[in-house]
Amino acid sequence: MPRPPSVRVTSAAKSIGEQTVAWRKLQGLTAAQVAERAGISRNTLRRIETGDAGVSFQAFLGVARALGVLDAVVTATDPYETDLGRARADDILPKRVRQ
Repeated sequence: MPRPPSVRVTSAAKSIGEQTVAWRKLQGLTAAQVAERAGISRNTLRRIETGDAGVSFQAFLGVARALGVLDAVVTATDPYETDLGRARADDILPKRVRQ
């Protein structure tokens, strides 16, 4: 039996859900339109928008694409976009061969 999500995960899912609703409304889109564009059911979109952390990653990414924020999601998880990630990459990742 899987463990329930932590308080931080639950809080983050709720915030992401609220932000998803805001993006949808700012673009003047109905829930039905976003669900159709994302290739998911209206119920799955509702689960995302209410912060259900059990929704599939694919469904979430489909909604991000439908709202035009997929690239921002990808960038937000890119370690090279942070000072720590760039600094650690120099120490950990193999050096490229110089020509």
